[in-house]
Amino acid sequence: MRKALRLRRLSRPHDGRYLFVPLDHSVSDGPVVPHDRWQDLIRSVALGGADAIVVHKGRVRTIDPSELGECALIVHLSAGTAHMADANAKVLVGEVDEAVRLGADAVSVHVNIGSDTEARQLTDLGTVAAACEAWNFPLVVMAYARGPRVTDSRDSALLAHVVNIAADLGADIVKTNFAHSPEDMADVVASCPIPVLVAGGPASTTSPADHARDAMTAGCAGLAVGRRVFTSPAPLQLVAELASIVHAPTDASLIHALTALENR
Repeated sequence: MRKALRLRRLSRPHDGRYLFVPLDHSVSDGPVVPHDRWQDLIRSVALGGADAIVVHKGRVRTIDPSELGECALIVHLSAGTAHMADANAKVLVGEVDEAVRLGADAVSVHVNIGSDTEARQLTDLGTVAAACEAWNFPLVVMAYARGPRVTDSRDSALLAHVVNIAADLGADIVKTNFAHSPEDMADVVASCPIPVLVAGGPASTTSPADHARDAMTAGCAGLAVGRRVFTSPAPLQLVAELASIVHAPTDASLIHALTALENR
């Protein structure tokens, strides 16, 4: 029951659809925004109607809880930097009980299938999944096909394998890449027993809104869009637009976002 309640909080209108905004890139790539813009970014994401943000445990302490409102908190437990010998390696840097003490609503773990350290990452996923089961805590898995043996990270058969690995090892929600087409992505979604979210996608291919429409057309449960939000000159407006696509247009969070836009 407690896990069900926490999972319910991850979707503002409780419609089983999700718009997550990962802001954990500061460990892998460097600061997402200058520190003096951090609270403004959090405020914009929350007012825009995001269902949850994803940050590392230390970054939680820099967030004014009043800024989150109905936006849920997901603590990311995996880390790796762009300076590592294996850029696809991920290690655990946090535990589920830490996230519980921080007041998080869920945790997330990153796994790269096909990486040289896949075995370690799968072991870590199993460890976190067991802890989540003990705590009745939701687990989001960021699962990708990445590594020297992966020739096509958007192949639908490979993506279906990846998302089902996450499901089989205990994930409640899985995020992965978008396949080559909505039709291919629909096959991935149909293969998986848990909600499938897609990453935001590269800016060079399609607009965030068109990407969101393609994802929802394919039957995805939503999106996890980070870089395209925090690099946007208008993150509140972008998040509100994406929320309106992921959720019903009459969703209360969207009305709240539109009201905030009118009052700016």
